[in-house]
Amino acid sequence: MSLETNSKAAGSSWTETAKIVIQALAIAMVVRVFFYQPFNIPSGSMKSTLLIGDYLFVSKLSYGYSRFSFPFSPNLFSGRIFGAEPERGDVAVFRLPQDESIDYIKRVVGLPGDTVQMIDGVLQINGEAVKLEYKDEFANVECDPYFRHCRRVVYKRFTETLPNGVSYSVLDLEPNGDYDNTDVFKVPEGHYFMMGDNRDNSSDSRASVGFVPFENLVGRAEIIFFSAAVDEPDGMRWVSPWTWPFDIRWTRFFNLVR
Repeated sequence: MSLETNSKAAGSSWTETAKIVIQALAIAMVVRVFFYQPFNIPSGSMKSTLLIGDYLFVSKLSYGYSRFSFPFSPNLFSGRIFGAEPERGDVAVFRLPQDESIDYIKRVVGLPGDTVQMIDGVLQINGEAVKLEYKDEFANVECDPYFRHCRRVVYKRFTETLPNGVSYSVLDLEPNGDYDNTDVFKVPEGHYFMMGDNRDNSSDSRASVGFVPFENLVGRAEIIFFSAAVDEPDGMRWVSPWTWPFDIRWTRFFNLVR
């Protein structure tokens, strides 16, 4: 085989490889834009369901598409296309109504037309107390943003069961926390009432977040695909790569979000 023939074969091989890479990137982009989007958890407002350092996939198909479903939120249309309403108990990603550049993740507890209130730490929906049962204690090491100070925090963990039968864990740190007693909230049409599972440490519809418009929903959290203990004192440090394998929470991989 001549040198020229070898050169042509090598060029053809590189061309085929480039085509495969471009096709793979195109498929990944389509999946990312229309089907599943990765998100990471930066705060503890959804403990113990979701931990800081969890990475999860969010299904965009679950609620249909709004402008917030797409990169850069192009203002091409209003409302939703192929819209499907969330169910009570869904863990949903949404754009903050006060700043639509920010993503939040909380649990849907109030549907349009519902009344929602907290009385002595117990969730009330349409005037009825939601079932709340003590489960166990949840211990967690928590650090300030710069890891200069860490402490072990012990929460009381309860199982909360919504009227539609969906059950999940919620945490209570203070018996009379700031959000344990609230006014009655009447959820407007086309809006939802969102709460974090870490009830004493969640900025949600009880406070600054307010009611979340249907249009602001991005998708439903489905599955955790990676998790690392970045909020622990000996957790992941980008300057200490030798610690990384020990910081990974292997048992959280591929856990469904419930």
